[in-house]
Amino acid sequence: MLASAAVAAAIAKPSLSCSGLRFSSDLNSIPPSSPVAAKAGFRSSCSAARSFRVRSAATKPAKSPAEEDWKTKRELLLQKRVRSVDVKEALRLQKENNFVILDVRPEAEFKEAHPPGAINVQIYRLIKEWTAWDIARRAAFAFFGIFSGTEENPEFIQSVESKLDKDAKIIVACSTGGTTKPSQNLPEGQQSRSLIAAYLLVLNGYKNVYHLEGGLYTWFKEGLPAAAAAAAAAAEEE
Repeated sequence: MLASAAVAAAIAKPSLSCSGLRFSSDLNSIPPSSPVAAKAGFRSSCSAARSFRVRSAATKPAKSPAEEDWKTKRELLLQKRVRSVDVKEALRLQKENNFVILDVRPEAEFKEAHPPGAINVQIYRLIKEWTAWDIARRAAFAFFGIFSGTEENPEFIQSVESKLDKDAKIIVACSTGGTTKPSQNLPEGQQSRSLIAAYLLVLNGYKNVYHLEGGLYTWFKEGLPAAAAAAAAAAEEE
């Protein structure tokens, strides 16, 4: 009878093992110091499980401010029907339809090589000022091994307006291009300097704005025409 009572008690005793509680939504409702938890060895065997959280498969992590900012920009680009063109189509539009390639890379990169006839207005520039805030930003860049920190160019639109009117046909280009097209890994595409520049252009009334897909990296890789500022200067001197 004693054996039968022990068996009955074992069957009636609730299981509080790690495996039994692993997927319970009440995992954190059992105080580790409670008698029930102590009897089950909760503190010793389930210490790692206490921090476990069950997350619904439908739950998505919150977007960062930068991601939300890009989402807003992308929505306007799609609304304004800013079209992406590959490098060969861009070259054809430049030659046959008077499109202007607006190169928004830093000036130093533009001088190394750029599509012939392209106009350079950098969307980001080297940090110029030496206020406490600017020094702090330089230090932050330097911490990551970047000794030429950049900032948004506050004169970007003003500089573009001095060179191109609002009806100009523009193809905005940077190094990588980015994309507004969704993919499995990037459901909202991938932002880039050229897409940010395109956003600013349509936001400020430019009507014929295109975007260079694949960027100038692909342009040069495909062996399309390239010019260098140094070569152009030498030709002018001759």
